[in-house]
Amino acid sequence: MNAYLQLFDEIAPQLPGSHRPLMQFARGAALARFSAEGFPSPREEEWRYTNISPIEKKLFKPAPAVAAATELNGAVDELLERFGLADTDRVVLVNGHFSAALSRLDAIPEPLFVESVGHLLHSDPERVESLINHNLDRNAHGLIGYNGAFFNDGVLIDVPAGYRAERPLQILHIATRPDTALVSRNLIQLGENSHLQMIECYLGPEGVGYLTAAVTEAAVGEQARLDYYRLQQESDKAYHFNGLYVRQDAGARFTHHNVDFGGLLARAEIHTELGEGAECQLTGLFLGRGRQHVDNHTLIQHRAPHGTSSENYRGVLADRARGVFQGRIVVHPKAQKTQADMSNRNLLLSDDAEVDTKPQLEILADDVKCSHGVTVGQLDAESVFYLQSRGVDEESARNMLTFAFANEMVEKIELPALKDLVQAQLLDRFPQSGIRRDWL
Repeated sequence: MNAYLQLFDEIAPQLPGSHRPLMQFARGAALARFSAEGFPSPREEEWRYTNISPIEKKLFKPAPAVAAATELNGAVDELLERFGLADTDRVVLVNGHFSAALSRLDAIPEPLFVESVGHLLHSDPERVESLINHNLDRNAHGLIGYNGAFFNDGVLIDVPAGYRAERPLQILHIATRPDTALVSRNLIQLGENSHLQMIECYLGPEGVGYLTAAVTEAAVGEQARLDYYRLQQESDKAYHFNGLYVRQDAGARFTHHNVDFGGLLARAEIHTELGEGAECQLTGLFLGRGRQHVDNHTLIQHRAPHGTSSENYRGVLADRARGVFQGRIVVHPKAQKTQADMSNRNLLLSDDAEVDTKPQLEILADDVKCSHGVTVGQLDAESVFYLQSRGVDEESARNMLTFAFANEMVEKIELPALKDLVQAQLLDRFPQSGIRRDWL
């Protein structure tokens, strides 16, 4: 902890917005929270299944902007080739900094505003200051304080009222430097009756250890729609934290498709607050192998009447991997006529794999329809036997059933190019003999 506090003193003058009194105050308040809370520990109820003490034991330093700009190496090209999607507008951040050379923003229509947070804090700081820290809990944990103190870039997206983006926006966070901290803050604002599809990817080459600590704040205006896709394919030695905090106004619709494949230790938080008549749909798929630890934490708060939410997460764990799902739905007293459901199903492929699942419903209104369900188990022996009786060998039968279980979540992705990409990663993640890509 002391090493990180000393590091902040060293780099604070170089952080974007350091010349602005408001940003100085915001970073100082975040640092005070981080200093008081420290990194989260299993002693905290919301973190009881996830121990991130290795992050504190090793000092991860943000990469200088100049170093990030010059590291456009083969690893970056390879990851862009694999994960960059055609027919999208594109923002690329390398080692935590915006790369104009790799981004593809020239075709964005003028009403849609997309820009680097780091650049704006020099050229138009008021625009960032008007949006930052509006959706975060004042009692947020230490990692959010760490992000608020150390972030050095991110993406600001402003969708004007009535505007409906024709093409998805893809944001790629790419790491190449070992022992580096990629600390970003994204700010998203959708005006009334607007629509945006966005895809966020977190990527790194295998064998490189680093820390990603990303926070996104999103405000979805009345009758607006935000379709948000997230693919986490970090290095096998990376530590990853991603927090998405959303406010939905009356009639707003928010859909989130969350895919966690990479990282040594990864935690994703998705929190949203629903206004009257708002809709929220969360789907998630997480895979773990080796000694991976994958934690998903969701919080849906219904604060007004007639809200609807649906949550469906699935996990597949092999070897000695560990998965965590903590889903919480809160229906506040004024949120009558709420409909909410939650489902978490988990498949364990080995005796040493483990999953901790904790669904929670907190209902403070009396005219609601809410439900939740959880399953944890192994492959059904009868289903394996059935496929064997049709001439499929046992290994292929198990692989086919595993793929089918996970692919049900992939099929919910509505963007064809992204669906193909995720299916390809799913097939590569576990040995899938007996499955042919041309069947998909």
